[in-house]
Amino acid sequence: MSLQPINPRYQPYKGAAAGWGALISVTRFWLDSKQPFKNLRALLKTNQNGGFDCPGCAWGDSPEDGRVKFCENGAKAVNWEATKRRVDAAFFARHSVSALRQQSDYWLEYQGRLTEPMRYDRAQDRYVPVSWDDAFALIGQHLRALESPDQAEFYTSGRASNEAAYLYQLFVRAYGTNNFPDCSNMCHEASGVALGRSVGVGKGSVTFADFEHADAIFVFGQNPGTNHPRMLEPLREAVQRGAQVVAFNPLKERGLERFQHPQHALEMLSNGSRPLNTAFFRPALGGDMAAVRGMAKFLLQWEREAQAKGEPAVFDHAFIAEHTDGVDAYLAEVDATPWEHIVEQSGLSLAEIETAATMYRRAERVIACWAMGLTQHRHSVPTIQEVVNLQLLRGNVGRPGAGLCPVRGHSNVQGDRTMGINDRPPVALLDALEKRFDFRVPRHNGHNTVEAINAMLEGRSKVFIGLGGNFAQATPDSPRTHQALESCALTVHISTKLNRSHLTCGTDALILPCLGRTDIDRQAGGPQAVTVEDSFSMIHASYGQLEPLSKQMRSEPAIVAGIAKATLGDHPVDWDALIANYDRIRDLIADTIPGFADFNRRVANPGGFHLGNSAGERRWTTATGKANFAASVLPADLLPEQVRQTGEKPDLILQTLRSHDQYNTTVYGLDDRYRGVRGQREVVFANEADIRRLGFEPGQKIDMVSLWSDGVERRVSNFTLLAFDVPEGQAAAYYPETNPLVPLESHGEGSFTPTSKFVAVRLEAAREDASRIL
Repeated sequence: MSLQPINPRYQPYKGAAAGWGALISVTRFWLDSKQPFKNLRALLKTNQNGGFDCPGCAWGDSPEDGRVKFCENGAKAVNWEATKRRVDAAFFARHSVSALRQQSDYWLEYQGRLTEPMRYDRAQDRYVPVSWDDAFALIGQHLRALESPDQAEFYTSGRASNEAAYLYQLFVRAYGTNNFPDCSNMCHEASGVALGRSVGVGKGSVTFADFEHADAIFVFGQNPGTNHPRMLEPLREAVQRGAQVVAFNPLKERGLERFQHPQHALEMLSNGSRPLNTAFFRPALGGDMAAVRGMAKFLLQWEREAQAKGEPAVFDHAFIAEHTDGVDAYLAEVDATPWEHIVEQSGLSLAEIETAATMYRRAERVIACWAMGLTQHRHSVPTIQEVVNLQLLRGNVGRPGAGLCPVRGHSNVQGDRTMGINDRPPVALLDALEKRFDFRVPRHNGHNTVEAINAMLEGRSKVFIGLGGNFAQATPDSPRTHQALESCALTVHISTKLNRSHLTCGTDALILPCLGRTDIDRQAGGPQAVTVEDSFSMIHASYGQLEPLSKQMRSEPAIVAGIAKATLGDHPVDWDALIANYDRIRDLIADTIPGFADFNRRVANPGGFHLGNSAGERRWTTATGKANFAASVLPADLLPEQVRQTGEKPDLILQTLRSHDQYNTTVYGLDDRYRGVRGQREVVFANEADIRRLGFEPGQKIDMVSLWSDGVERRVSNFTLLAFDVPEGQAAAYYPETNPLVPLESHGEGSFTPTSKFVAVRLEAAREDASRIL
């Protein structure tokens, strides 16, 4: 791998997912880590008992031992973190912050691991070394000086362990606020809201074993081959035993078409691959709710026909009667929804919807999976509730081989919420904390991510502390987010690698280098394990395997404890004792978080333990005591009012997405193998007919302008148009490069999740060079 310029090119990819391409890619990143032999040992301990949990996605682990349990992107994540390259005082002495701002996100993270605490010196425009004691004292000084604890924002990335997240929320609530913007606000917040309302728990109801028994697996708005590659194996095994995989996604996913298993010698030696025989349906962006409503409407029609003929029922009436509430109101809404509206909004033909409904009806046990393609819309909450409605009609919740599966992104984003990282905390959590600890906790709601950005922009919040992540780039409306951070009196980032957030400095700014998952965490009581929760509510222990690059790097729990001591002074929590032995943190978790009784003993079991899921056990912790059908009206128009007010018809509707050489905002390289892109990221995938309709040519450079009626110009420049198999009227481009196009005010109703999968845009010839054609 190299940072030398690569000749950009585009050539459609026709090979299988994974296989030789994945092995070549893994080898390249492995060698580029600068310590390949140490990292090989680490890779073999990834997701293994006694090893460390992959710092990548939150997909669950197969219970079988003795297998390689990492995928291509997991290997990238491990080698990216476990690099020998260092970003130290000498590095910052060579590079001013202004100069670093000119570099790409890829370049910044490629420089290596942060190895010592640094403080921004505005006079020099450079970061300079600072001692840990002085850094903690500075944070405490700023926090104590605020008029109210609500003037500070405490962000959390999904990388944080359960132990770090628990200490973080404990400290912040002892300080006096519930301001917990976190990465889940930008991805699966809609899932949590919708599932909480419908089934009483904001998590998926399935386990890994359920995939072995499903007759059909519906995958909505998700690209497993790129974002959760380990998911391809259970999907492939399901197809091999006769199950049907059904995908709803405007872009076809190569991993759901052909898959070459890197661990199957015969396939690799013969360079063969197996088709997954996935049924693809390509709805309009934002049209999934209409498509699912259409499936329910067909089921209702067939149910009535079966009743009239005395044939077996289509609905699971016994389940509906015993376990659900609101079915009559929902079916009345289904009846009232015109087919014309369903077809127009879904972007699918009536025949396609009927085919999908037939596949659903034929399957006795169905798992419904989804990701950002459903959650990042204005009507994302009712869309997910519509998926739940469909599952409830046939009793596909709370039995083997069936259920609801929001596929989470970062490896412990679900665990962080379980630990109490929540701006709207449940009363039961607050009661448990007050009962266990000798202090009052705040009871008012805090800020989510969108609210936190607004509070910083308006000067209502003055301190930002980020536990991991890359807040400046992960969030929408990038220039305004950068302005928000720069408006703060203090910004603090607890990080493993250099990123753009470190360069959007408050008046005071600190970078605090922390250990990663691969690093051995030694404390006074010896080497420590941390724990994480995957998408299936399995709790795993994670033990770092590599010596840290620097003795100045500290664990996330230790950093949180240091900030707490410097801020709170004499306090009933003995922070030093907790850091000496993380078993003590887990004892506190067991005392205050439901499901964690006897935590230390249970997590020591090989594979950890299942936290449990009330919906998966058909216990409904809703206000009605049952699973609730949601009788939502389909949106009259998918275009938000702020776009319609411009009086301009969008040229295209854009969705933002990841490349294959990327995980969240971390860009591992400039290639996107499955889409045939090499050496470039400023590209727009569009239908060739649309490109020519708009007066452009494939390969031409263009600017994109977001349509939103608030007087702010949101533009990204000098992107290359690529003719791609995209439905007409749609386009796709990578984030974070296109995050500037997403208005801060454009978010899901009831979730505040940015609408990154539905951005109305106008295309213009590039201002920089309107005539350039590649």
